[in-house]
Amino acid sequence: MAALSFSRLCKLALPLAAAILLVTPALAKHHHRHKRHVPPTSLSAAPAPETPLATPVPGPRPQDMENGADKSGQDKSRLESNDDLLNQEKSHPKWDAHPPRSKGAESEPQTPAVVPTPPEKPAELEPEPPGTAPQPPEKPAPPGEEKMLPDPRSADMPADRMPAEETACRERLKVLGVEFEEHKAEHDPEIGCSIPYPVVLKTLGKSIGISPGTELNCEMAEAAARFMADVVQPVAKAELGADLKSINQASAFVCRPRNGTRKLSEHAFGNALDIASFTLTDGKKIEIGPTPPEKDAKFLDAVRKAACGPFKTVLGPGSDPDHALHFHLDLEPRRHGGTFCQ
Repeated sequence: MAALSFSRLCKLALPLAAAILLVTPALAKHHHRHKRHVPPTSLSAAPAPETPLATPVPGPRPQDMENGADKSGQDKSRLESNDDLLNQEKSHPKWDAHPPRSKGAESEPQTPAVVPTPPEKPAELEPEPPGTAPQPPEKPAPPGEEKMLPDPRSADMPADRMPAEETACRERLKVLGVEFEEHKAEHDPEIGCSIPYPVVLKTLGKSIGISPGTELNCEMAEAAARFMADVVQPVAKAELGADLKSINQASAFVCRPRNGTRKLSEHAFGNALDIASFTLTDGKKIEIGPTPPEKDAKFLDAVRKAACGPFKTVLGPGSDPDHALHFHLDLEPRRHGGTFCQ
């Protein structure tokens, strides 16, 4: 209010100041006409102060204007109209830098009688489970766990009663002097290994032992026993001057594929035997390897050549790295009864 009253005061004082400026030159001229002549002798005396002819009367103070505005509605209307005129005419930079505040700028906002309530959040709908959950794609089998190629022998299962050919095979083993035990059937449907009627050999004849215990099918067991009695025993006597006492086997029944393939090994059907060494009655041990002594090499070569025929597959040192330290003998069925000997 003080700032507004001062602006009104300045507006009212402007005509008064203009009137004073117009009257002052006339008063000065009149004073000059009637100025007394002072003699020279009185110049040394200090001149007496002159009283001004007219003193400007100050305008009313801002406080008085406010009081007068409160008492008289007419004066208040006039002052407000002057203030509006002043706001329209002012163009001084001072006014632009500090514009006057409008009435009611500092009034507090009124609180509404009724506070609006925010709309309710719609309930989230749970997703409905699909009728059939999507199944992840099947992972490819690791290289070591790939499924084996099918083999008809994988489906062989024991019957309620042992077949006649199996019974006859066991009778022949007894005639050869082979000691053996019956073993429960071997069957692995996931891999495909199967021996419906296996036997575990304790010996290969009346005087030929085998270690450790060797699980084979009966046909392979009979072929091994006959080969040791009919071929290996005579060759040992002729080449080394001693009888065959025992053999040390490296592998018989093992449920596995052939190395580096998806085809089941003949070991998976108890149809193969790996021989690591021979032991003679004089205590000499002949180990199978790439560079045996000369006498041992002659004996081993004779046995290896004689095995091709009674067995359908014969492998040993020089065939491949996997057979560098043993003879592999099996009865794998081949077309036209052929053999594979290396």
